[in-house]
Amino acid sequence: MDQTTGDLPKLAAPAQRALSAAGIQRLDQLTQFAETEIKQLHGIGPNTIAQLRRALAAKYLSFAKEA
Repeated sequence: MDQTTGDLPKLAAPAQRALSAAGIQRLDQLTQFAETEIKQLHGIGPNTIAQLRRALAAKYLSFAKEA
């Protein structure tokens, strides 16, 4: 795994399962998805979105632009 991209932050189990089921294991993979797409995953709530947003920002990354 490329450590420069950063791992996902510690999330609640349902959020971890939702991201894993979507094939997302690394923070940089989130940049391929719009925030609304991630919000639609079962197990992803407002707190998780906020955590992911902060983690992305810390690595100078962001969610994909909304279509």
